[in-house]
Amino acid sequence: VYVKESGGDSVQVGGSLKLSCVASGYSGKRYCMGWFRQTPGKGREGIAWIDRDGKTYYGGSMKDRFTISRDNDAYTVFLQMNDLKTEDSGMYVCGFEYNGACWASAPYEYGFRGQGTQVTVSA
Repeated sequence: VYVKESGGDSVQVGGSLKLSCVASGYSGKRYCMGWFRQTPGKGREGIAWIDRDGKTYYGGSMKDRFTISRDNDAYTVFLQMNDLKTEDSGMYVCGFEYNGACWASAPYEYGFRGQGTQVTVSA
């Protein structure tokens, strides 16, 4: 499975971004996809993920400003990020998993991950 993210950019505080992630090399209908970020100060943080039935999960207080959605037919997930803050800066990585109880795991534990897309929020 190959995972590829896009949409990262440099924005100002209060701005918005929409990240996209496409997975290829898998044709099954039951899988999980999600996002985590890596920052120098906090390490890895699970942001949001969607399970095999389309149920969404969020890490910590991420749901306040971030929304995950999925295009099932295209093996694509999106992350809409609003009211961005400087502490949101980091490398945003997409994960993909089709084994086990993937809904119970954070995306950084998934078996397949992309290279990430950089988000920089400046004041």
